[in-house]
Amino acid sequence: MKKNEIAFTAPHFKATETGRKILEQGGTAIEAMVAAAATIAVVYPHMNGLGGDGFWLISEPGKTPVGIDASGKAAELATLDFYKDHDSIPTRGGKAALTMAGAVAGWQEALAVSQEWQAASNAQNLPLSTLLDDAIQLAKNGSAVTKTYVDASKKTFADLVHVQGFDEAFLKAGGLYKEGDDLTLPVLAKTLEQLADKGLDDFYHGDIGARLAKDLATAGSPIRLADFNSYQAKRVAPLQVKTSVGSLYNLPAPTQGIASLLILALYDKLYTQGKTAIDMAHLLIECTKQAFIARNQFLTDESRLTMDLSSLLDDEQLEKMCHDIALERAQPWPHQAKHGDTVWMGACDNEGRMVSYIQSLYWEFGSGVVSPSTGIVWNNRGSSFSLDKDSLQALSPNLKPFHTLNPAFAELNDGRRMSYGTMGGEGQPQTQAALFSRYVYHGMPLDQAISEGRWLLGRTWGDVSHNLKIERDFADVAADELVKRGHDLVIVDSCNELMGHAGAVVLHQDGHTDAATDPRSDGSAIVSTFI
Repeated sequence: MKKNEIAFTAPHFKATETGRKILEQGGTAIEAMVAAAATIAVVYPHMNGLGGDGFWLISEPGKTPVGIDASGKAAELATLDFYKDHDSIPTRGGKAALTMAGAVAGWQEALAVSQEWQAASNAQNLPLSTLLDDAIQLAKNGSAVTKTYVDASKKTFADLVHVQGFDEAFLKAGGLYKEGDDLTLPVLAKTLEQLADKGLDDFYHGDIGARLAKDLATAGSPIRLADFNSYQAKRVAPLQVKTSVGSLYNLPAPTQGIASLLILALYDKLYTQGKTAIDMAHLLIECTKQAFIARNQFLTDESRLTMDLSSLLDDEQLEKMCHDIALERAQPWPHQAKHGDTVWMGACDNEGRMVSYIQSLYWEFGSGVVSPSTGIVWNNRGSSFSLDKDSLQALSPNLKPFHTLNPAFAELNDGRRMSYGTMGGEGQPQTQAALFSRYVYHGMPLDQAISEGRWLLGRTWGDVSHNLKIERDFADVAADELVKRGHDLVIVDSCNELMGHAGAVVLHQDGHTDAATDPRSDGSAIVSTFI
């Protein structure tokens, strides 16, 4: 059988190194991704962690991709009455930690898919001790603090310095780390060692789950042990849309995957109107507005949906949205945007199996609550629920909040298969659309499609304004014309982290791969011939 080149990309080079190591040992794309997910939880702890959520898109050649929803539901005690003394759900501290962490259950479910692959050749997955070894060693021995970690620490210091466990885990003698300092996470290292020894299920049904539940309750969280015991990640059928260039896939509710697909499905109908890079950006921005209007009107927990989200991708609906998009005129904005702090990673193994994966705590350092006995920082995804009982996002036990997270995958008509994505909250669908359009529709090299100047409508991670932001290198050629068309914009520095940490892996029909990562991150991308 023909062997493909292997590839891996991540927004931190240590995670890429881990993924590569597992692939070169003959591990599957899923095994490489689990190993990298553990590593990046250690070296990028402000962005993601075991106390957060995950979403998977997994593709085998010739088969429909499989999704895994590893997002957490609200605790049984997370009721409107629990927050009766609040006007809104707190964003930091124990009461912000109200949804279960799904990431580890997602690793477990993904590894079950990997084992199904292995069964065909009477093989076994690599042991957890191998997959988690890099993460354990880095947590024990330290990794160099990045600028993005320092920036996140400065921004959140006042909010988090007194939150349970935060000081001990993420501050240096009560102050801030400097770029290049060694960050060690010894308590987390022991937890990872226990997971490697006892199995990932210990997070939900064993000693680790029991300790986490106790620590969270002490911090004031409504999460209890029963919430751990009842949680499981689930396989889901991805949303998909057929366009002129191929089939595009993303995750269903509660993610904004529908918005990502809508932007590209609309652009597919309009892109021939454009002649320049400015036209491309304008049309994508206008497609984004239509996608976000639809998303905000309908997207909620799966049990609350009033319609089949895939019907928004019907040709009739797309044509209606296209009528509200003009090449020479911007639609007035803004709208209510969403926060988000995340990592995206992509992999391709020697059998051509591919993964698009995203892992998140929501805001930087999530709720800020660190379990003293496990070293795990907990997400604050539940703070996106509303305390308005009539809201589409009203808080209720066992429901899932809106998720900005959405890993993307495409099967192109020419045989290429593409795993791509980014962090960046509101910016995720926009950055996906920009890199995909540049690469697929306009023939730009993959690394250039990611690195060139980008734009962002609304609010991304770490930001509060809702206007159109354009990186200076793109603004130099596009700003005047975009203002003329009616866009309310501001110019930000080039290569700006506000624009997310994008990446992509492409497998060509002849077996060779391309991989690229974002210069806005600390990442790297590798392509290697499998021996």
